[in-house]
Amino acid sequence: CSSDLPRFHQNVKIIQVDICAEELGNNVKPSAMLLGDVDVVTKQILEHLVQLSWMFPSGSDWWGLLKSKIRINVESSKVLASQTSLPMSYYTVFHHIREILPKDCIIVSEGANTMDIGRTVLQNIHPRHRLDAGTFGTMGVGLGFAIAAALVARDKNPRQRVVAIEGDSAFGFSGMEVETLCRYNLPVLIIVVNNNGIYNGVDEKTWKDMMKLGDTAKIAPPLCLTPNAHYEQVMTAFGGKGHFVQTPEELVEALRSGLAEEKVPTLINVTIDSLPDRKS
Repeated sequence: CSSDLPRFHQNVKIIQVDICAEELGNNVKPSAMLLGDVDVVTKQILEHLVQLSWMFPSGSDWWGLLKSKIRINVESSKVLASQTSLPMSYYTVFHHIREILPKDCIIVSEGANTMDIGRTVLQNIHPRHRLDAGTFGTMGVGLGFAIAAALVARDKNPRQRVVAIEGDSAFGFSGMEVETLCRYNLPVLIIVVNNNGIYNGVDEKTWKDMMKLGDTAKIAPPLCLTPNAHYEQVMTAFGGKGHFVQTPEELVEALRSGLAEEKVPTLINVTIDSLPDRKS
C-alpha cells in the first residue's frame, strides 16, 4: 500500500535480464534492460568484468554494514546455541549438527523455522551442495531432492553423505518417501526437527489439557501437530534405522551413528521446545 516504506534505496540501479522482451520494465524501471538467456548474459558480464579487473571496493560503507550485521548475527546465534535448557532450541540442535556434518556433504532442507534458521547456521563450504524449498517455500520437495542427490552420489562419489534436515510439518508432506530410500538402500540421513507444529506447537501437557475441553478438531490451533510424534518409527517400519532424541548427548550419538551407516537410511527425530526462541 502507499504507506509502506520504499522497497529499494532511491538511488538504486537495477539491471533486468529476461528472455521475454515483453517482460522488460514491467515491474520496476531498470537502468539497463538485457534481452537474453540469464545464463548466457551472466557469463558475458563476468567475462567483461574479468577483463576490467574490477572488484567491489572492500572498504565501502555497504561492505562495512554487511560485516557488522554478520558479526551481530554470529554472536546472537552463539548465545542461543549455548542454552542448556531442555527441550532444546533450534540453535542448540543446529550447533551440534554443524560440528559433526562432513564438510562435503549435500544438505537438503525444508520447513519453516527449520529451513530459515538452517540457512544461516549450516554453512556450505562447496558450491552446489545445498538443496532446499527455495524462495516460495514449496514444501514436500525435500525427500525427493534427497533421493536424487543420493543416487548421483552413489554413482559419482559413494563416500559423500546426503543429509536432509526437515521440519516436522515439512516431513509430513512427503514422509512416505522413506520407503523409497529403504527400497533402494540409500543411506540418507534424515533429521526431523520436531517442535510439534508449523512455526510453533504446544507441549504434550497442553495438548492433553485441550483434549479435555472438547473436540480437538474445533479447539486445537490449526498450526499444531501431535506432540512428540515418533516419526522415526516410519523409517524403522520399512527397515531403516530410527532414533528418538531429546538431549544434546543423544543427538550427538545419533548423528555419529547415522553418518557411519553405509547401507540403509537413518531418521533422527529431534524434539525441541514447542515455542523456541529465534533471532529477531
